[in-house]
Amino acid sequence: MKELIVLTIICIVISLGHAMFSMVSGPTDSKAMVKALTVRVALSVALFAFLMIGWYMGALKPH
Repeated sequence: MKELIVLTIICIVISLGHAMFSMVSGPTDSKAMVKALTVRVALSVALFAFLMIGWYMGALKPH
């Protein structure tokens, strides 16, 4: 479970970097930026769900 959470965080950072690159490269590539940010939001929701499932199942314990 912890590996899945770390992998999701890494994917979120990669998606954010892709969106930043699309934003810097010029205004003609705005669709790629919107797609990358949409993927980031979806991954963030999935991360929240993974955390709640892990906590509910007892795999993760809050401090």
